[in-house]
Amino acid sequence: MPSEATFSRAFAEFAAQRLPERVHEQLVRRHLQGHIIGHLARDATEIEAREKPRRRSSDDPPPPAPPKRRRGRPRKDEVLPPKPLTRIERQRTQSLDEMRAALPTQCDVGVKRNSKGFKETWIGYKLHLDTANSIVPVAAILTAASTHDSQVAIPLARASERRVVWLYDLMDSAYDAQPIIDDCIAAGRVPVIDRNTRRDTALKTEIAAERARRRLIRIPDPSDLTYNERTTAERANARIKDEFGGRHLRVRGHLKAFCHLMFGVVALAADSILRIFSARFYIHPA
Repeated sequence: MPSEATFSRAFAEFAAQRLPERVHEQLVRRHLQGHIIGHLARDATEIEAREKPRRRSSDDPPPPAPPKRRRGRPRKDEVLPPKPLTRIERQRTQSLDEMRAALPTQCDVGVKRNSKGFKETWIGYKLHLDTANSIVPVAAILTAASTHDSQVAIPLARASERRVVWLYDLMDSAYDAQPIIDDCIAAGRVPVIDRNTRRDTALKTEIAAERARRRLIRIPDPSDLTYNERTTAERANARIKDEFGGRHLRVRGHLKAFCHLMFGVVALAADSILRIFSARFYIHPA
């Protein structure tokens, strides 16, 4: 067994070369490329880290301020400046490397609302996953804990497009944004996203009434049946944490943290692929 110092140097080298990320990409391509996958479930999970959250210092450049203008209605001859594009809108015209470089990766504080409606906080990162059928993680990106899930939807899709072909994008209400929907449709896929009413009580009432009408005539919504397959993302997150070291992050820094988590993602992908092809072998022997 190598000493702690030797292992630490080797691990730093693995992280610098992105070794587990490259192994995972080749593993997915070798076994899933050429197959048509029914759906990819997209989700994010919190990753707790043993390091101090980064605070903005006085040396950091302030965010760009919007141009000032008079309050009230514009004059007839006044030309309003174009509204700046959001990060999701810019991502549609960027390369994958540009999108990943623009995502925040520092350790900070994340906040989420649990299933009971209470807010939970953690210090660390957020792991974003695209998970295929049978709990096979296809692509992964690690960001700061405060990054909203929707900011990583298009980068994840671009990374997955390099590896597999799929038909449906399954996402929860955090991804309900028009640029994400347009990007899925432009790629020839069907977005199945839980509606985010955004405090629109009329829309919320309309959705509830439509579901009640479908229950009355006993015709379920096909999108709801497809959306039920999104549990693969939740099971993948649970297995990475419980079985493959996601709850025991002991290294510091985004590069090493992502390397540690990607070893678990590789192990989960290998385990799931073995289950798929071993079952296929027994059902259809060569």
